[in-house]
Amino acid sequence: MQANGFFDRVGETIGDVIRTVVEFLLAIFTNFFGALEEFVDGLSRSLGINASFFSLLVLIIGLYLLWGGVQALLRGSLFGAIVRILLALFILSWLIM
Repeated sequence: MQANGFFDRVGETIGDVIRTVVEFLLAIFTNFFGALEEFVDGLSRSLGINASFFSLLVLIIGLYLLWGGVQALLRGSLFGAIVRILLALFILSWLIM
């Protein structure tokens, strides 16, 4: 009879530990994804763009091209810098308008 009480308490303790870990991880990921969603909403609202995956992808591509243009300018490649910066500005202005 005492063996059942012991194993019952051990099983209950292990179950409580598992439940605590799962609730902790759920709280962390819920807060992380909530913060990420709020960030994307604020970014898209301030730029006046749609909060879709395509719009964010075009934004990232435009910023990447702009960064590449600045790097090319710092390297001394004037033609490459002008082409990249103009392309980036065309993409970003198309997205924001």
